[in-house]
Amino acid sequence: MTQGPLTTEAGAPVADNQNSETAGVGGPVLVQDQSLLEKLAHFNRERIPERVVHARGAGAYGTFTVTRDVSQWTRAKFLSEVGKQTETFLRFSTVAGNLGAADAVRDPRGFALKFYTEDGNYDLVGNNTPVFFIRDAIKFPDFIHTQKRDPYTGSSEADNIWDFWSLSPESTHQVTWLFGDRGIPASYRHMDGFGSHTYQWQNEAGEVFWVKYHFKTDQGIKNLTADEAARLAGVDPDSHQRDLRESIERGDFPSWTVQVQIMPAAEAATYRFNPFDLTKVWPHADYPPIEIGKLELNRNPENIFAEVEQSIFSPAHFVPGIGPSPDKMLQGRLFAYGDAHRYRVGINADHLPVNRPHATEARTNSRDGYLYDGRHKGAKNYEPNSFGGPAETGRPLWGAVDVTGGTGNHETPRHAEDDDFVQAGNLYRLMTEDEKDRLVANLSGFIAQVSRADIAERAIGNFRSADEDFGKRLEAAVQALRA
Repeated sequence: MTQGPLTTEAGAPVADNQNSETAGVGGPVLVQDQSLLEKLAHFNRERIPERVVHARGAGAYGTFTVTRDVSQWTRAKFLSEVGKQTETFLRFSTVAGNLGAADAVRDPRGFALKFYTEDGNYDLVGNNTPVFFIRDAIKFPDFIHTQKRDPYTGSSEADNIWDFWSLSPESTHQVTWLFGDRGIPASYRHMDGFGSHTYQWQNEAGEVFWVKYHFKTDQGIKNLTADEAARLAGVDPDSHQRDLRESIERGDFPSWTVQVQIMPAAEAATYRFNPFDLTKVWPHADYPPIEIGKLELNRNPENIFAEVEQSIFSPAHFVPGIGPSPDKMLQGRLFAYGDAHRYRVGINADHLPVNRPHATEARTNSRDGYLYDGRHKGAKNYEPNSFGGPAETGRPLWGAVDVTGGTGNHETPRHAEDDDFVQAGNLYRLMTEDEKDRLVANLSGFIAQVSRADIAERAIGNFRSADEDFGKRLEAAVQALRA
C-alpha cells in the first residue's frame, strides 16, 4: 500500500531523492537545493548524547498484575487490589559500556521499570544485583571515572579500577557478586532484578514501612562463563537485545515474580545492619520476601531510538503511597537521573510518548523550552490562580522521616553489626566449590593485570577480610599468573 509521495519536513513533495541540484551537468551543488540541505542537516543531528552510564540497552512494554492485597502497607492505587493491571516499560542495560559495546560482558545490568499508573508514572530504577559498589552518591562520579576510559591511555585500566575498589572496602560485596557466576547473565530474560535501594511505603492510616523490591525471573537463572561470553560478544554483540526482541516476537513472553521485603519503620533504628546502606542486603531470615505481583513483557518497541534511547527513568518519580528513604546513594540519584535526562534528551523529555503518563495528563506550570509542543495552549502558567488552574493537594505523597542533629558531612550511620566485609564473606561461603573456583579465576585474572603490587595486595586484603580462604586462594591464583 503506497503512503504517498516522499516529502520534506515541511510537507512539500520531493521531486528527486537520487540526485542533488547542480549548476549544469557536473557543476557545483546549489544552496537552493533545500531538500538536500535539510536532509544533511537532520542527519548531522540524529544522535543525542548517550547516557554516561547504562548507555547500552534494550527495552519492552508489558503489564504488572497485582497478586496479593498490600493495602495494609501502601495506599498506592496501582497496588490497591488483587488482579489490577498496570502498563509498564522496562529498559535493561549494561552499566559501563558505551552505546556500541557488546551485551555479553561482565557488568551489572540495569533494570529500570516505568509503571504508567493512574496517579502518574512511577519509576523503579534498579539493577540485577541487590547491592552496589558504594553507599554515598558523592563517590559515584569518581567510581564511574575508574570504569571508563583513562584520560591518558584512552582505555579502561585495571590499575584505576582496582585502586578505587581496594581503597573503597564497601565495594567488596558487590565485586564478589560481579565476578561470580551471575556477573554475566545469558540473557536479559534469565536474570533477576532488584530495586536495590530501600524505599518507603505508607498506608492510608499514615503508617510507614521500609521496603525492598525483588523481581525473580520465571525463566530460571542462566549465566555465561567468561569464555562463553567472550565468544558470544565477538560473534553477536547484540545477543541480549536480539534474544529479548525475538522471544517477544514468537510469543514467548518473559515474566518475573515480584516480591517485597517489608520492615516496619520503627525497627530500622535498631536493626543490626543499617537498612539504608546500598552495599548490604536484608537477610531473608529477618524479612522474608512476600510475593505481590507478576511482571510480563509482551510488546516490543516500534522504534529503538524513540522508545529505548529517549526513554527516561528517575527514582524521583513517585506516586502517592511510595517515597524515598534516607539511603544516601538514592538521595543523590533523586537529583542526578532527572538532571541527566534534561541535559541529554531535553527539558520536555517527560512528554515524549514513551515517557508520557497514560492515565492522566501532566498538569504543570512549566512552559516553553526545547521541543515544547504548546500543549497548554493559553492556560495560565502560575499558581495559585483564579482561572481554574490546577492546584496543590495538600497531602504529601509519602510519610515524614524524623531527623536529629546538626548539618555536616556525616558518614553513613553504622549499626551494631555493620561491617564492609561480613556479607561478602557470607556470599562466598554460600557458593559451591565449583562456583568458588570460577570466582577466584575471574578475579585473579583481572587483579593480575594491575601494574603496582601495593594495589593488588590491598585488593586481595579486602577479600581476605571477607573470608580467609577467599583471600588465600585469590592470592595464590594471582601469584601463579604473575610467575
